Amino acid sequence: MELEVAGRSVRLSSPDKVFFPERGYTKLDLARYYAVVGPGILRALRNRPTTLERYPDGVGGEWFYQKRAPKSMPGWIPTARITFPSGRSADEMCPTEEAAVVWAAQYGTLTFHPWPVRAADLDHPDELRIDLDPQPGTDYDDAVRAASELRAVLDEFGGLRGWPKTSGGRGLHIFVPIEPRWTFTQVRRAAIAVGREMERRMPDRVTIKWWKEERGERIFLDYNQTARDRTIASAYSVRPHSHAPVSAPLRWEEVTVARPRDFDLATMPARFAERGDVHADMDDHAYSLDALLELARRDEHDHGLGDLPYPPEHPKMPGEPKRVQPSRARGEQAP
Repeated sequence: MELEVAGRSVRLSSPDKVFFPERGYTKLDLARYYAVVGPGILRALRNRPTTLERYPDGVGGEWFYQKRAPKSMPGWIPTARITFPSGRSADEMCPTEEAAVVWAAQYGTLTFHPWPVRAADLDHPDELRIDLDPQPGTDYDDAVRAASELRAVLDEFGGLRGWPKTSGGRGLHIFVPIEPRWTFTQVRRAAIAVGREMERRMPDRVTIKWWKEERGERIFLDYNQTARDRTIASAYSVRPHSHAPVSAPLRWEEVTVARPRDFDLATMPARFAERGDVHADMDDHAYSLDALLELARRDEHDHGLGDLPYPPEHPKMPGEPKRVQPSRARGEQAP
């Protein structure tokens, strides 16, 4: 069948194929969802290299991340050439139309993972993304408490404003639009500074310990989500869980009353029709990281707090500490 999406026709094969057996949602339901929230998700993806998280046979089947643009991709969807930490490069889809999202849904894409850069400048992020990830023994309410303090930290260091959204799981994401004049390394350094300040204010509730064995029952502020080639699910993305939740943009006043399960493939279209994209004004702002980078400098100079471990796929970075989990390091040092 053909779907008309913002003036462009998108072909949909096997529209009755079930993608979410528990709820009975089909590929057509998925495509129609993305057509309805098209203006919102395009705002989140526009001109950004985007990795596709694909489930061709639905949530119960095999899945994979597609970083390279498929050969079958139509010519009206542009690409951008991104460089991975390994030095390799790839051309990723770079949506500029709502129909591009529905086209990707035709191939089983549930979740869209945009880079924090635009096609015009692929080496300087224009978003500081903060992932508040509940660890075992914690839940969404714990993430909410951390988000409230995070809001205060952002305001204190540079008058920054964050735009919150549910992760689609148990956590929260806070996106801060920034001027695209810092490298990935510098933006990550700013994220580490935020994490350390959060640890000082909420030591029993927040951690930036990279190794799981050290985190305890605390919210993990994942500073490595700002490393090159690390991405976070976009606003409005459907997440691969049986009840078809979506990553829902929120206003700050909604954070304490919302629950992740409130937002799914069935409920988000009505919310979008009523309120529109509650993050529509994000692109009207671009903040400076100067205050956070000064905080990072003070942490390093006054307290000896240097770099932290990178993700395992990254090459060893200058100044990075030993990339070995503490229990193993202790075992290696034992007589």
